[in-house]
Amino acid sequence: MQAYTITSGKDIASLERVTRQPRSLAPLELRVRIKAVSLNYRDLMVARGEYLKGSGDPVIPASDAAGEVVEVGPGVTRFKVGDRVMGAFMPDWIDGEPTPATVALAPGAATDGLLSTESIFAEHALVATPASLSDEQAATLPCAAVTAWNALFVAGRAKAGQTALFLGTGGVSIWGLQLAKAAGMRAIITSSSADKLARARELGADLTINYRETPQWQDEVLRLTGGEGAHVVVEVGGEGTLERSVAAARMGGAIAVIGGVSGFASVPVAPLALIAGVKRLEGIFVGSRKMLEDVARFVDVARIAPVIDRVYSFAEARAAFEHLASGRHFGKIVIRVAE
Repeated sequence: MQAYTITSGKDIASLERVTRQPRSLAPLELRVRIKAVSLNYRDLMVARGEYLKGSGDPVIPASDAAGEVVEVGPGVTRFKVGDRVMGAFMPDWIDGEPTPATVALAPGAATDGLLSTESIFAEHALVATPASLSDEQAATLPCAAVTAWNALFVAGRAKAGQTALFLGTGGVSIWGLQLAKAAGMRAIITSSSADKLARARELGADLTINYRETPQWQDEVLRLTGGEGAHVVVEVGGEGTLERSVAAARMGGAIAVIGGVSGFASVPVAPLALIAGVKRLEGIFVGSRKMLEDVARFVDVARIAPVIDRVYSFAEARAAFEHLASGRHFGKIVIRVAE
C-alpha cells in the first residue's frame, strides 16, 4: 500500500511518500480502502512536535478518513464488504464519559494515522457513512464535526433559540456554524477577513465581527446580544482569546475549550469571572463514536453540505499541509486518496 509518513518535530518538510506491506486481518478487524482524508490543526501540531513527544520515528499522519470496506476478518458482524464507512477519532471511546483508557488511542500522533491507500480498523471503530455525503464530505466529520457537536449540544447543552459564538473560520468553527443554524440557533462568528465573514453570512451567520477592526470583540458580543452574551462560546484560540471568551459568555453559559491555535503560553482567567457569572469551562477532546453517529444522522436528515475549502490529490499531500499551515482556508482541507 502507499502511505505518507511524517516525523514529529521536523515539520511538513519531513512528509514522505512510502510503500508499506499490508498485514493480514485479526479477528474483528476490517480492511478499508481509504477514499478521502481531511486535515486538522492537530496534524500541524504533530508535524511541529507540539502535540505529543513521540519516539522520533516516522508516523502516518491524519486522523480523519472515509472509505469502503474491502475485506472483513473473522467474527465481524457490524459491516460487510462494500459498505461505506468513516473511522471514529477515538476508536475505543464508544459512548458515555471518557476515561484515560478510552481516549488513549487516536490515530495520526503516537500511532499510525490514515493518510494511506488502505487501513485496518477494529469493527467497533467504524461508523456508516450517510448516503447523502460523498467520501470527501464524510472525511470531514470524525474530528471537526464531532468536536463542534460535543461543544454545542453535549458539553454545551445548547438549545434552539440560543446564541452561539464561534472564533475564526476553521473547520470546527464552520462546522459549528452549520450545526447551530440547522438546530435553530443564532450564530455569531469572528474573523480578521471581510471576505470570510461574508462567506459566513452566506452560510447563515446572523452576526459577524472583524476582530482586527474590533479588538475588544467580547464587548461587541455583549452589545449585539443586548448585554447578555452567548449561551455557548466555541473557544479554539487559547492565548489572547480565552479571557475574552469568558467575558463574552452569558451568565450560566459555557465556554467550550477546544484548542490552542494562538498558543497556550498565557491564558489568564479570573476565577471570579466564572463564579460570579456561574459560567462553565468545558474541555472538549473531540468525542465518542456515539457522537459521530449522532452528528452523521443529523447532517443526513438536515441535508447539511460540509464546507470544503479545497480538495487535493494524494500526490499533492504536502501542498494540502502547506495550505492548512497558511491559515487561508475557509472550512476543511481534504485529500482525495482514491476515486
